[in-house]
Amino acid sequence: MSRRIIVVTAVHPPSAKFLPEAYKSLCDQELPDGWEWHWVIREDGRSEDVAPHVPDDPRVTFRQGRAGGPGVARTMALAEADGEYVKILDADDQLVPGTLARDLAVLEADRGIGWTTSRVLDLLPDGSTLGFDQDPEGGPIERGEVLRHWQEHGYRAQVHPATLFMRRDLLVALGGWMALPASEDTGLLLALDAVSRGYFTREVGLVYRKWEGQSTSQAAHTDTTERDARMAVVEARAKALSHFQWHFPAED
Repeated sequence: MSRRIIVVTAVHPPSAKFLPEAYKSLCDQELPDGWEWHWVIREDGRSEDVAPHVPDDPRVTFRQGRAGGPGVARTMALAEADGEYVKILDADDQLVPGTLARDLAVLEADRGIGWTTSRVLDLLPDGSTLGFDQDPEGGPIERGEVLRHWQEHGYRAQVHPATLFMRRDLLVALGGWMALPASEDTGLLLALDAVSRGYFTREVGLVYRKWEGQSTSQAAHTDTTERDARMAVVEARAKALSHFQWHFPAED
């Protein structure tokens, strides 16, 4: 019986049109013998606008539910996560060929690493791409490194939470994505960083689409009062997890 990587995607009507491109990027992935992916797409709400864009493929599961934001949709999608690893893929993004195999190889080789991230290229509206100028060196990321960088660089992490690949049991133990109106993926990244070593792959793993309909381009996302509150909660959670000294892997 094949072992599974669960790819989790939250979607809302404006981003549904990009699902076929995300699907193609999944189909372009090659996995080792004995492995397969299962794509769980969950709509944030209930409409008739998303389902027509969902691929007809037995490896794809589509669910709908009450609207609560992308973090809620992703966390609810874990009910369908019948595999050892979880990969995030936003509806408007695309995986680069080889990404899943590289992520998998890292966690299969080292039980002491709980999560991986990789390089990102922004896909701009004119079709050009742009890289990030603060990528770390490739290799292990020690506990607390992401939090320190985030604190010292204006609440900007050196690795991108949209590229996370995680052990399912660790993700579930942390409660999934944070219950925030935005930055829920950053909150998860910093929680993972607080309790487990991670890994950064310098090969590009994701093409991150920049477009006018994405949530991070909306005015509410940059509202100073809300942003400060989000960052305060994200930081407090990471600090608390570090303080209580619970970590992965657990000691026998």
